[in-house]
Amino acid sequence: MKIAFQMDPIGPIDINGDSTFRLAEEAQARGHTLFYYTPDRLAYDQGRITARGWPLEVRRVKGDHYSLGAETTVDLGEFDVVWLRQDPPFDMFYITTTHLLQRLSPGTLVVNDPFWVRNYPEKLLILDFPELMPPTAIARDLDTIKAFRARHGDVILKPLYGNGGAGVFHLPEDDRNLSSLHELFTGFSREPLIVQKYLPEIKDGDKRVILVDGEPVGAINRMPGAGEVRSNMHVGGKPEKVALSARDREICAKIGPLLREKGQIFVGIDVIGQYLTEINVTSPTGIQELERFDGTNAAGLIWDAIETRRA
Repeated sequence: MKIAFQMDPIGPIDINGDSTFRLAEEAQARGHTLFYYTPDRLAYDQGRITARGWPLEVRRVKGDHYSLGAETTVDLGEFDVVWLRQDPPFDMFYITTTHLLQRLSPGTLVVNDPFWVRNYPEKLLILDFPELMPPTAIARDLDTIKAFRARHGDVILKPLYGNGGAGVFHLPEDDRNLSSLHELFTGFSREPLIVQKYLPEIKDGDKRVILVDGEPVGAINRMPGAGEVRSNMHVGGKPEKVALSARDREICAKIGPLLREKGQIFVGIDVIGQYLTEINVTSPTGIQELERFDGTNAAGLIWDAIETRRA
């Protein structure tokens, strides 16, 4: 198949941790041809969805992990699969790419389905499953956030469309910085904030469960660094081997059918204790760590699901 990757610049990636690299590596091993471009090179041009980028080859050699062919402009409608893999922020630039890629359907399979990526961002899709999530409020209004904190004591405050642990604050009940943080956030952004009851189980880690076409294939545990409540690997969280629990499987059984129906083939959910905290559909990570810990080739399972859909 002809495969295109819409992703952030490939040069700086960590080949031992980057999920997009592993997906490209697996596709290449299966004989598929690869094309790479960054999202700023995506365009609508007189009815065609085009991208300006490069034929791509990858290899697991640190510092020499890719080769590019001659730069060219391609019609993405001539590709079998296009991967939507750039990282958030989930802003209007990101949203616009989903509108353009949506126009490739049904001839080209876009993974994950951009219509539902746009309508199911990580911290909002969980609202469909209130019985699985911790007490949560989404608001820009300070009085609403203060009232939520008065009910629940310790809380976590974070940007609604943030990623990678950026801008996440733990506010104990006696912390006096809520108003100042609200002023800071709302001073540079018009987006709401999300506030959740603090889960002390975070000391035991934040579990990333990988789902492929709605089915759980494994998990890793991400442990916060010293003095941190954030477990994201972008900010120093350490991955550990962990097994799927009965609660993890219960959560996946409830959300999996919806993910499969909406074309969300590669999804990473976050579970703290007994609670589902996020459903990551934009650019989930964790498959390389899972493969090292458990020997589970999640990239292979993802390509099996894609090849089945294309067939």
